[in-house]
Amino acid sequence: MSIIRIFWIGFLTMFVSNGLIAQGKQFADGWEYVGIAVSEPGYTVWGTSPVMDQEGKVHLFVARWKGTTVEPGWRSGSEIAHYVGEGPEGPFVFSDVAIAGTGLDTWDRFGAHNPAIHFINGKYVLLYIANDNPKPPIHPSNQKIGMAVSESPYGPWKKVNKDGLILDVPKNPDYWNYKATNGVNNPALLKHPDGGYFLYFKSEKARMGLAVSENLKGPYVQLPFPVTSNESNIEDGYAFMHEGKFALLTTDNHGIIEEGGGLLWLSDDGITFEKYEKGFHRINAYLPIDMSKVAVHYGPKNRPYAKFERPQLLMVEGKPQYLYLPSGTNVFGGDYTVSYILKSKE
Repeated sequence: MSIIRIFWIGFLTMFVSNGLIAQGKQFADGWEYVGIAVSEPGYTVWGTSPVMDQEGKVHLFVARWKGTTVEPGWRSGSEIAHYVGEGPEGPFVFSDVAIAGTGLDTWDRFGAHNPAIHFINGKYVLLYIANDNPKPPIHPSNQKIGMAVSESPYGPWKKVNKDGLILDVPKNPDYWNYKATNGVNNPALLKHPDGGYFLYFKSEKARMGLAVSENLKGPYVQLPFPVTSNESNIEDGYAFMHEGKFALLTTDNHGIIEEGGGLLWLSDDGITFEKYEKGFHRINAYLPIDMSKVAVHYGPKNRPYAKFERPQLLMVEGKPQYLYLPSGTNVFGGDYTVSYILKSKE
């Protein structure tokens, strides 16, 4: 089925009813805490995206920057570091820096951030966001999405289309995110089972959008409407196929189900996401925490729970087996953020 046909099928089914999937055991209940993925003294650690090589080693591509505070460091100082472990549970050891801001007069001068790594067609594909000016009022509307490709998880990484840029805000004023105040950011790539590629992203009013392409390196053509139906903020989608449906795993920042938890959005066509269930719980549900002893590096200091951010899955034989998540709260009380590992109970 062609990408164009897939688009029109989705467009015609936009107006199906939305809402919470029937209660019972949910995706969030299928995880258990394993341990820390990455802890790097001297660095704030954020998005942690995994891929397994042909020898079974797991490579994590991690957004990190020097210092103890999330704001404003990620906007200007973030780089994408590569860590390697013998298996999904680590321990993970720093290897190299895969992508950093160019420091030049380019779209990605600053803040290489929020990586998403995939192994597609025998190559490693690394998506990331960046900007050319980390200061308001220009930022965050200048966030854009890039892609680099390598034969090896150790690099070298070659940016596609000469400068790496694959997605920017649309130029058509009729599109939902024309002149979006947060640009396009936080990519989630899916190789469509019928051919072509779906690139999901966050944009205006913290909804998820979609761009499609016949080819991995693009060009990617945006759809004129958002694909999620949320009225309150979600973020950090991870796209995958789940039990025959298209799935997006996102945060649930303001309580569509539970404030500070996660959402699993499900769709028959990958274009209209209006059904959802809880995707993951707060950290407190997986790990006993004394909130009086945690170190909060991002978010309200007096929040009564600890919140995961930017979920990234490790798929093994087509099934989600491990979940890697950073947090603005170090539940062990350290001076820097860390990222955590959850494992499927199945």
